[in-house]
Amino acid sequence: MIIDAHTHVWPDAIAEKALGANALPGLRALRDGKAGTLAADMRANGIDHSVALGVAGAAKHVDRTNEFVSSLDRDRFTPFGTVHVDQSVEANLASLRRHGIHGVKVHPLFQGFGLEDPRLWELLEAFGSEFPVITHVGAGGSGAVNSLSTPKMLRKIVRTFPQLRLVACHFGGYHMLEEAREELRDLPIVLETSWPPGLATVHPGTVREIIGRHGAERVVFGSDWPMADPAAEIAAIGALGLGDETEAALLGGNLSRVLRLPV
Repeated sequence: MIIDAHTHVWPDAIAEKALGANALPGLRALRDGKAGTLAADMRANGIDHSVALGVAGAAKHVDRTNEFVSSLDRDRFTPFGTVHVDQSVEANLASLRRHGIHGVKVHPLFQGFGLEDPRLWELLEAFGSEFPVITHVGAGGSGAVNSLSTPKMLRKIVRTFPQLRLVACHFGGYHMLEEAREELRDLPIVLETSWPPGLATVHPGTVREIIGRHGAERVVFGSDWPMADPAAEIAAIGALGLGDETEAALLGGNLSRVLRLPV
């Protein structure tokens, strides 16, 4: 079974606008960000299940975003909802629970708050082990936003909230691999493999070293659709020569275990 840990979808009516508003320097979307298009790409590439991530750039959009991702076909998608530090812990939790969402995506580049924001830490404490969190870590934007989510910040979170089930996108440091190598060493955290525009842009030896050092059992496949091609990402993992058992674990088995997915 192949499970994609990292996909972004929006309602059809606003997908084009949302992709334009969330554009990052040097990257372009390869697909339209619609759930139907993602489902078609999954069928074409042998992907059985995807984690569909909702991100609200403002508190006023939290509940509508959670309502949308919760409406997706649960046989194909596991929805991860959104929270925002500009509304109370109680309001954020109520929205997640009202829509039957059991995980959260945090994206400092788009949400405008950092991993060290004390209001985020209040939410993380409230999540405990109930709500797993998938977070962007590293650069990707321009200017000051690149300092909002660093591997060093992630280390502090892992040490402060040992019960939190945490998945760090982009090997724990997009365009910050050296810092991630030092700060995340020996931490009980799950790393995710996406690296837009493609994992093949990172030297295979570097990827094998990261996986071997961190432990293959704590690494999961993610594409970052629609910013990358899932077929190319799966091929890049296959080209690492990790062996059938390890490859199968990365492509789905590990994520199913870590997030306790009913798939």
